[in-house]
Amino acid sequence: MQRLLLGLMALLLAGMAAMLSATKAPGYARFLDPDPMQIRVEDKNPWTSLSLNNQQRNFQFAIVTDRTGGHRPGVFAQAVKKLNLMQPEFVISVGDLIEGYSEDNAQWALEWAEFQGKIQQLQMPFFYVPGNHDLANRLMADNWRRKFGRTYYEFRYHDVLFVALNSEDPPDSDPFRFGPEQQQWLSGVLDRNQDARWTFVFMHKPAWVFPDADHEKTGWNAIERAIGNRKCTVFAGHVHNYARFDRNGHDYIMLATTGGASKLRGKSDGEFDQIVWVTMKESEPVIANLLLDGIEDKFVRTLPIPKPGEKKSEK
Repeated sequence: MQRLLLGLMALLLAGMAAMLSATKAPGYARFLDPDPMQIRVEDKNPWTSLSLNNQQRNFQFAIVTDRTGGHRPGVFAQAVKKLNLMQPEFVISVGDLIEGYSEDNAQWALEWAEFQGKIQQLQMPFFYVPGNHDLANRLMADNWRRKFGRTYYEFRYHDVLFVALNSEDPPDSDPFRFGPEQQQWLSGVLDRNQDARWTFVFMHKPAWVFPDADHEKTGWNAIERAIGNRKCTVFAGHVHNYARFDRNGHDYIMLATTGGASKLRGKSDGEFDQIVWVTMKESEPVIANLLLDGIEDKFVRTLPIPKPGEKKSEK
């Protein structure tokens, strides 16, 4: 009997909520999430709708790009601070994290310690992707595996597939290489994740901008065959110059810098320091390029409270 009464009460409440929504009578609109919004709804209301842009499967992540190859001190540290202001769910790179290009393991240790000291300041996870400065030779590649394990990997988040590739497989390949094992691995990953609603691919070198390379020999043709017609966005760095390409019906995006060498001639030349902000919505991602000098914290301007009788200074 008690169960029956509870069931009837639940039906009655659901019916009242539906009537309230339909008639727009005064009341509170409630959203079924762990922290529900409550707001009084009247016949006329000062808002466009209550369909908030925060659906369960929407999420935001950020991408950082080249910080070395002639790095400019202080820029990446500022990026870390600004990422903490923006609070993405995680951050992923496209490589060239240290200067590298050395066989001196003491030098690597200093450079990795300096970089990881910055990354430790992030308030969210950071995902490594290797670049040619990070894997400049076999000794450095061995060092990467000792520190981080895999040089390519994948993960899923909210039914979205993230793939990190290694364009230096093996190291010191001209101009880049995706080894046979990596090609086979990627094909298997994509086969097992055909139900992913979107796929993001991250790598250091934008293979598609090297038209004279033997793309069969480098493995790039195999990579693109594996990607096929799935819903996908590809990100790369290396060139220190931003450009978007429409390739095979996909967005292929080559990023600028996050502290790497650059003449910083501006947006028309694709030369600026940036963070990429990606909002994954139900059907597709929304991609925003945030220029570092356009992101400021709340202290960008602070004024004292005027005292009674105090005149404003005129300029």
